[in-house]
Amino acid sequence: MKTNFSLLFYLKKQKIYDSGPKPIYMRITVNGKRAEVSAGRDCEPSVWNSHAGRCIGTKSEIRALNSYLDTLQAKVFNAHQQLITAGDDVTADRLRDQFIGRSDKAYFIVELFNEHNEQVKALIGNGFEANTLKSYRSSFKHLSEFVLHQFGKTDIDIKKLNHAFIVNYEFYLKTVCKCSGVSAAKYVKHLKKIVNYCLANKWLTDNPFINYRSKAKAKEKEFLMSEELEAIVVKNITIERLRQVRDVFVFCCYTGLCYADVQKLQKHQIAKGVDGEQWIFTTRQKTDTSTRIPLLSLAVDIVNKYEDHPQCANKNLVLPVLSNQRMNSYLKEIADICGITKTLTFHMARHTFATTVTLSNGVPIESVSKMLGHNSIKTTQHYAKVLDLKVSKDMALLKKKYATI
Repeated sequence: MKTNFSLLFYLKKQKIYDSGPKPIYMRITVNGKRAEVSAGRDCEPSVWNSHAGRCIGTKSEIRALNSYLDTLQAKVFNAHQQLITAGDDVTADRLRDQFIGRSDKAYFIVELFNEHNEQVKALIGNGFEANTLKSYRSSFKHLSEFVLHQFGKTDIDIKKLNHAFIVNYEFYLKTVCKCSGVSAAKYVKHLKKIVNYCLANKWLTDNPFINYRSKAKAKEKEFLMSEELEAIVVKNITIERLRQVRDVFVFCCYTGLCYADVQKLQKHQIAKGVDGEQWIFTTRQKTDTSTRIPLLSLAVDIVNKYEDHPQCANKNLVLPVLSNQRMNSYLKEIADICGITKTLTFHMARHTFATTVTLSNGVPIESVSKMLGHNSIKTTQHYAKVLDLKVSKDMALLKKKYATI
């Protein structure tokens, strides 16, 4: 809301004044509240017009002084306009501070990023996970080192952030830090979160990301073809630790659960669904979205297989899941045993569910997205690569249609 103000130039009498020139002061009044600042000049009382707030006369010195006061008045009006444009409350003190260039508080990018990470740390288990904090800490480390590398300082004012800063930071991540394009884009995205926070609090007036566009392309998601998945399922594995890892991996290939979700999956989260069959009813740890997944027969068999396993019985878990590091390590052995040349990782099970198990068998992407617990189909498309087999089936239908014409 626009707030009017009044401006007055006057001669201020000092306590020890006897005679001679008096200093000129400027008084800003907003809603009856006043703020004063020295004009940096003085004037003889005999040539001062208190009503006009200017000197009387035509001498060059007097004209120069009046011109100077006109310039100060214009700057005050400009400062007032800046406050209005920024949506700030206009008070006498804020208008005076804006005029003399005095900021309320300086904010620094590295300091703000550190405060953000401390908040995330405090919210672990209540909206954030430990891995999220780990990622933010890596981002903080890269940003801190970049600021020192680029400016020779440990921190800089956020007002120094501009398009060049972002472009140079991305270049630094790719060259000095040897980050991939996707990783660099992730760290720049973390920086953007802090910038958006500053914009929301009006600590920044210009968005340095306004003309920035990331050119990073998501890496193609690897998955198992149906023959590869079948080779793992039917393989007779005699080593118990590998057999257990294989079963958990296959279970996720047929349910789409990620490591964090299958690790905490409890028995009561498997119940009868709308069709009377067994379903998984859980919440994704990463996005906190509910997920409902009908269990295929092979997945049910695996659940029943480990029902009396000591780890499952003691902790009410569905499956005995090892640490993520050990799971991935043992999967490399399983790949060798089964003759699979791909680098087998646990998260590949989720990709396999999205492609080989569901999409390639005609399950609509909307249903796949729901079972994966995604908030949008766009996210699902990164996981769910449409197979050549699916394209072949779709085109076969088209060929059949044209053959009858």
